[in-house]
Amino acid sequence: MEAKPLARPTYQEILDQERVPVPAHLRLCRNPDPGDLHLDPRRYTCPRQLARELEHVFYRTWQFACREEDIPEVGDAVLYEVGELSLIVVRAAPGEIRAYHNSCLHRGRRLVSEPGRYERFRCPYHAWTWDLEGRLRFQPCREDFAWAEAEGFDLPRARVDCWQGFVFVNADPQAPPLLDYLEVLPDHFRDWDLGQCAKVIHVAKEIRCNWKAAMEAFMESYHVIATHPQILEFMGDCNAQYDILGRHVSRAITANAVASPHVAPLPEERILAATLAGSGRVAAEAAALPPGTTARRFLAERNRESFAETHGRDYSQTTDAELLDAILYLVFPNTQIWGGYLPNIVYRARPLGGDPDRCLFEVLVLERQRPGAPKPRGVAPTRLGPDEPFAAARELGVLGEVFDQDMANLPHMAAGLRAATRNGRKGLLLGRYQEARIAHLHRMLDEYIARGEGRAP
Repeated sequence: MEAKPLARPTYQEILDQERVPVPAHLRLCRNPDPGDLHLDPRRYTCPRQLARELEHVFYRTWQFACREEDIPEVGDAVLYEVGELSLIVVRAAPGEIRAYHNSCLHRGRRLVSEPGRYERFRCPYHAWTWDLEGRLRFQPCREDFAWAEAEGFDLPRARVDCWQGFVFVNADPQAPPLLDYLEVLPDHFRDWDLGQCAKVIHVAKEIRCNWKAAMEAFMESYHVIATHPQILEFMGDCNAQYDILGRHVSRAITANAVASPHVAPLPEERILAATLAGSGRVAAEAAALPPGTTARRFLAERNRESFAETHGRDYSQTTDAELLDAILYLVFPNTQIWGGYLPNIVYRARPLGGDPDRCLFEVLVLERQRPGAPKPRGVAPTRLGPDEPFAAARELGVLGEVFDQDMANLPHMAAGLRAATRNGRKGLLLGRYQEARIAHLHRMLDEYIARGEGRAP
């Protein structure tokens, strides 16, 4: 029997119900033809494909390394590592962050193996020592290396730049400036000002799947009907809007406190109760819905009042969308950042070593601080092994259970993708609209790889 098309208002029609002017960037709709909608499963399973992604993408693009509040004091340092790239990201001076390649210039040993506060970087092997400015300060038996004096011994640096509290690094000296790379992001996030936020949750989990599969689990709402059936009563999954906003930026916007078109029409009281019980994204307690008010409008107003008190700013001219909805941007290749005024979630996925079936997936939550208040140090990450659930990180609350539903798919994705290489079909299939952002991700990977290999993209 042929399925009937769903009656589903567009996200723009949901925005039409706003009572204040909607920002132009939320009215922007840009979803061009995604092109080929087949994916070769070997993109996820082939070690050679991963090696090409590392060489031509991860070693050539701007990537989110840490938050500024992770390294607030001089000497504070974290490691950003992916593939063979290992960078020491350190606050070298009160107003300066640097990224040094984490390798002793003598025999190559890693200088730093864990985050912390450093007065200097001393190689544990032979005691060669550099200061925070990257200058060699101690070299045992220096006369034995007089022949190499002309080579210079300052620690090699990668590029570093900051945007709204995010510290980005790039190992390619020829890459464009960060703000050019971010395209529309600085304009879209101007009012949301994530620079005023502090990192209050950070959970990192090893997953037995390809890094792209982990990223893609958060790039569309099409999976909600099967993976998260408990949120259908308050999440407009197939009402979501998908936008390709540039070479490096795409976006998905999914309405909250709106029932999915996949379920029968629900009374607003039911939507309210389901949102309060399951979303983890509203500030209200259980309450009766005033007559003539929708659950969406009521909950947005509760967030508006609560956020105004907590954040110390006026939200009277802020849209319900910015107070409720999942406004999720991808920064190519591996970072996704929530917009709006909710506690902003950040996702990041990185390959682990050269194994296409292993990655590190991270969830961060940023919380807005009151103007003028001292920003707290970013919390240290909670590290979970491949067999530990996100729910074990209690700081995530109900979100941990939702993430575990996503994670439950991913090891089976790894096995199924390998099986798909043997089934004789042309490849995996993508939806023309709801999965267009995934097609765009792969198209950009292909473009970077082709250019890196000297081929026309």
